[in-house]
Amino acid sequence: MIRVLLADDQPLMRGGFRALIEAEDDMTVVGEAADGPAAVALAAETRPDVALLDVEMPGGDGITAVRQIAADPDLAELRVVMLTNYSFDSYVFDALRAGAAGYLVKDTEPEELLRCVRAAAAGEMLLSPAIASKLVAEYVAHPPARLAGKIEALTGRETEIVALVARGLSNGEIAERLFISPATAKTHVHRAMMKLQVRDRAGLVVFAYESGLVQPKENG
Repeated sequence: MIRVLLADDQPLMRGGFRALIEAEDDMTVVGEAADGPAAVALAAETRPDVALLDVEMPGGDGITAVRQIAADPDLAELRVVMLTNYSFDSYVFDALRAGAAGYLVKDTEPEELLRCVRAAAAGEMLLSPAIASKLVAEYVAHPPARLAGKIEALTGRETEIVALVARGLSNGEIAERLFISPATAKTHVHRAMMKLQVRDRAGLVVFAYESGLVQPKENG
């Protein structure tokens, strides 16, 4: 059973998410919060598997909340999916760097949101198609400073797999592409995260772009 925490300042929005999630046989809502600080406190209390956090909330935004969650070793297994009203905004990069495992617009189809929750619970990540395409466009328009010295820590296979993660492939899809087992793909992903000192697959995506391992045109 996937345990989900909801954080949004709009009760109607939380109610809609709760109804959607509770209708699934493999999910349950363990708590609701109306702001960032309450979400962090509830996360520590209820230990959910996935938290759906609104980016903009009064009294403490979702970005600050995800940073606090990522900094708490007791919440190392919690995966955060950020929710926004806009197809793209300046918070996307901050959210991914802070440790978010997904980033969705609130008008996402219900099936897509549920798929994202399941992907996050499985240690993978998902971006709304609109956000993913504009994320690439932003990298084209404003190339980030390149990182140095970290790619060398990866083996050739790990480098290949990090690039595939950045292109949005799941462990199963990576396994099929490279003719390896899903368990082997998962092991390589985990080792890459350890070597690069990132919390999850979202961190691998950010690293892949910032290091120049993946160029925006590859995700076209």
